[in-house]
Amino acid sequence: MSLDVRAPAATGSDPAPPPCAHRPSARLKALAAVLPASLALVMGLWGIRRQNTMWGDEAVTYQLAQREPSQIWHTVQHVDLVHALHYAVMHVVFDLFGAGLLSLRLPSVLAMAAAASGVGLLGLRLAGPRAGLLAGLVFALLPQVQKYAQEGRSYALVCALIAWASCALVANVSRRGRWRWAAYGLTMLLACLLHEFAVLALAAHGVTLIVSRTPKRVLRAWGVTAAGVVIGLLPLVVVSAGQSEQVSWIGGPVRPYPLLVAVVVGILCTRAPLRSRGPVSAAALAVPILVLPGALLLTASLIKPIFVDRYVLFSYIGIAVLLGVWLDHVRRLPRYIPTVSIAAVAALAALIPSSLSLRTPQSRSNDATAIGAAVLEQGRPGDGLVYLAGRHRILAATYPGDTLHLTDLALAQGPVESNTLAGVELPARDIAARMMQFHRIVTVRVARAGSLSDPQEKAKTDTLRHHFREYATTRVNGARITVYVRDHGPPPKAGTPVQHP
Repeated sequence: MSLDVRAPAATGSDPAPPPCAHRPSARLKALAAVLPASLALVMGLWGIRRQNTMWGDEAVTYQLAQREPSQIWHTVQHVDLVHALHYAVMHVVFDLFGAGLLSLRLPSVLAMAAAASGVGLLGLRLAGPRAGLLAGLVFALLPQVQKYAQEGRSYALVCALIAWASCALVANVSRRGRWRWAAYGLTMLLACLLHEFAVLALAAHGVTLIVSRTPKRVLRAWGVTAAGVVIGLLPLVVVSAGQSEQVSWIGGPVRPYPLLVAVVVGILCTRAPLRSRGPVSAAALAVPILVLPGALLLTASLIKPIFVDRYVLFSYIGIAVLLGVWLDHVRRLPRYIPTVSIAAVAALAALIPSSLSLRTPQSRSNDATAIGAAVLEQGRPGDGLVYLAGRHRILAATYPGDTLHLTDLALAQGPVESNTLAGVELPARDIAARMMQFHRIVTVRVARAGSLSDPQEKAKTDTLRHHFREYATTRVNGARITVYVRDHGPPPKAGTPVQHP
């Protein structure tokens, strides 16, 4: 694999474009930006409600963004500081448009459309208007891009900022101006403040400049800018390091295979003599951003598991650029039409099942809406409610009416009052005593259960095991809602029989 920035001159390579080709018309620039953005917008709006369901991480955004700014600030001092800026942005969105599924996800849809536009312009700068147009369209169709375009989290916004920062980086190599570097630095800093792992894209940009053999003045300007970004990010990194318990659920790399496949495909694309139209080649920009962030997180995971695919969503900018430039190269080959047409149709057909699946509730690891609805259906007014574990309380709290008539037996102080995500629970002894006062208890157990070494969680499970029996169980995506009744209590009213696992 070569990252040589110079246009290939060997026999069989694409010829260097004539001077006039370096200045695409305004119409071609517009097409490279507008068509990918339009496609991404259409794909994002298609099935955006996901059958009116919401998964756990979105439920966190949905609930926190409805708190007052001071409450958000006090909460992130203890937990989830890494998403503080996104919660603040979504608070403004909810104030303007109301809290709902559309207002929760629409910012991500718009951000991914902006990212597709940025990828199109990036490809245009690197290899010409057709390559840019193809890169932007490929980006909009990638399954991972479609997935996170419809999630109320920060990842699409980060992706958009990095796409445009990459455009600014390429432009800055050939153009002087402190304000240009300031714009690049501010864009990267904003991306990092939305999610601190965006700093890995900054490292990838540094590799791009080194392998491109850019002048020392460019390296020096980038170094100063990068230092400013790191300094601006440092307070967030220091404080959020004390909240590392938030990622304790990661037992190993989470969904690394789509990115690994993208890396393999991207490297294969570089085997072709891809054309270049500037001091930075497509490979020099795309390969580092595709490979380096994921490689660094996977390496760090050997010490502490920390790799999650969405943390490096911006890496797909790299594969989109490489595929776009490669398709433009193939288009220039003799008798390309039958082979390329068949391959393109096959690739689009293969995307259909994935695209349909991504718009179903089952495409996410849990369904907070379904969990709350199941609690509402199984519970009766006056029943007790116990979460196994307590940190998953937020999954059933998306719509307060679902649990309004139940008594949360472990809760000492609610999430809003305590400035936490899931509230503060009573001591273990008090939880057991309260549970013994009820004849029926509804429990919520998610796939990642609480640790039995936790005294509060142990008190819950021991009390259920010794004094209650399972009466009815409902399974929903990512959770199990079970009704328990006291062994020596009055017989339960007619209801659903136990559905044993």
